[in-house]
Amino acid sequence: MLSEGRLISLLVETIRKAAVSLPPDVERRIREAYVNEESGRAREMLRAILDNIKLAREKGVPLCQDTGLISFYVRAGTKSPFIKPLCRILRRAVTIATKEIPLRPNAVDILTGVNSGDNTGSFIPWVSWELIPDEDLLEVTVFLKGGGSEAPCFSEVLSPAKGLRWAMKLVVNTIARHGPNPCPPLIIGIGLGGTFDIACNLAKKALLRPIGSLNPRSPLAKLEEAMLELINELGIGPYGVGGRTTALAVHVEAAHRHPATFSVAMCVNCWALRRATLSIGPDGHWAIRQ
Repeated sequence: MLSEGRLISLLVETIRKAAVSLPPDVERRIREAYVNEESGRAREMLRAILDNIKLAREKGVPLCQDTGLISFYVRAGTKSPFIKPLCRILRRAVTIATKEIPLRPNAVDILTGVNSGDNTGSFIPWVSWELIPDEDLLEVTVFLKGGGSEAPCFSEVLSPAKGLRWAMKLVVNTIARHGPNPCPPLIIGIGLGGTFDIACNLAKKALLRPIGSLNPRSPLAKLEEAMLELINELGIGPYGVGGRTTALAVHVEAAHRHPATFSVAMCVNCWALRRATLSIGPDGHWAIRQ
């Protein structure tokens, strides 16, 4: 079994992987956009993004100076020995990673405005849990989300009479209104149904899906493709210079809803979709992947 110290070290390396190296699926989609782009200025921006990705990986430095707030998505077997101390372990890993990678300290007290200096604070890093009965496994996904892409995010509870068409109109209009501010090209997560908090959780978690994947429900998969086309027709383009690539992907997740409500939420990420996952099996074998 891994020691607590070894787990902390592995988590630090997982955070480093997320901060420094863009996942292959995201980089691949940016390269496809570069090849298919017709606008000269947009191609220049996409080329600059690709150069940024290469330099960050080669030099071992963060992809962006805004290294974001940190969230963890945990899948843990109920027999894992790390369940009880894991929140403390995650906070310790964030503190070390902030100093060693380094990460920009971004955790600010909501009342005093004082920066904690180590990216930890009240409820930060945020931890979401999924427990697997009678298993001894641990899977931790780290997600670094910068502040610029937060501005267009929203949650709204509509009447069912307005329904899906109005929800999608809200999404497109919000992207159009914010233009280049969230640093496109974007990855967009949309959550539908449930209560407002369920819709928000679905929208953010949708960003963790591999780029190019489609919702297994055919109508939702078609909605993802249609929304991506609509958003790219806005012509905002990479960093607002115009062109065909305003978004790289749209991912939709949906829950059953209450008969009287229709919740919709949108969570937006810039092209620097920084995620990595640490998996540990019962025998202590581990792997870090993106």
